[in-house]
Amino acid sequence: MIPLEHFYFISAILFALGLAIVVTRRNAIFVLMGVELMLNAANINFVAISHGGKLEGQLFALFVIVVAAAEAAVGLAIILAVYRRFKTINLDKVNEITD
Repeated sequence: MIPLEHFYFISAILFALGLAIVVTRRNAIFVLMGVELMLNAANINFVAISHGGKLEGQLFALFVIVVAAAEAAVGLAIILAVYRRFKTINLDKVNEITD
């Protein structure tokens, strides 16, 4: 049986990687991918908590997966709309154009 600390460590690394991508990248698609990484880190924690036979963590993880899928669909739709209007997906340039 794998100890919970290993799951928490992997989840922390995955969350930190997603946060680093969100903070450093200016490309909207990379930012969206960073958010998805952070949501998957939360899913690892939920499943790790339910490792002892409880189903609550798995149900929360399933809910987060559904929300993440909807968020990805809406996020990509917004990115496509921004690209059609401004011809770029660089968040800094879009912010400059709209000011």
